[in-house]
Parts: sequence; structure tokens; C-alpha cells
Amino acid sequence: MSQSDRPVLDAIAGMTAVSLELSDLDAREHMIARLAALVAADAPPVSYLLNAGVAADLGITAEDVQDVLVAIAPIVGTARVTTAAGNITRALGFAIAVAEADLAARLEDAS
Repeated sequence: MSQSDRPVLDAIAGMTAVSLELSDLDAREHMIARLAALVAADAPPVSYLLNAGVAADLGITAEDVQDVLVAIAPIVGTARVTTAAGNITRALGFAIAVAEADLAARLEDAS
């Protein structure tokens, strides 16, 4: 077994790869299903953050996310959907803060 300094992330990536191989959903449908599952599981902000880049790359928009939340609200409940909306907002806020810090560092290095 190879050693990694990111064993948890590597395990998650491996499970994701297997789930993609075994599913007949296209990539966008797969990501929408994952989003719904994150809401149902009451996932923390970091879980949404780990999926945000791929979702954006697949063209999933804020409107798509809202549509998923509306579609699953009768099943998972309003409290779970409200919590998910807050966690998604926190994840996006963190991603924006990291991007702004990276941009500031690059501008400082360039000057």
C-alpha cells in the first residue's frame, strides 16, 4: 500500500471515481444527485466546498442548486434545506476568501 499525506482525500477521490464508473448518469446528473445526497446527509460546508469546483466545471449554476433544494424540500424537510443553504453559502464564502487572498498574494508578488 502506498503512503499518502492525504489518505482521507485520496479515499474519497477513489470512492468518487468508482461511483462514476458504475453509474450510467452523465456527469452533470451525477453531480446533481450528489448535491441532493449532501443535503439529505446534513453535510457540513467543507463537503459542499469539495464538490463546488466540479459542479461549476459541469455548468451547475446557483439556479440549479436552488432547483435541487426546492425539489427535495418535501422529502428532506425545510429545516434540512435551510441548513444546507447556509452551509452552501458558507462554503462559497470560504472559496471566495481563498481566491481573494490568492489574488492579493499574486499581485503583491508581481509588484
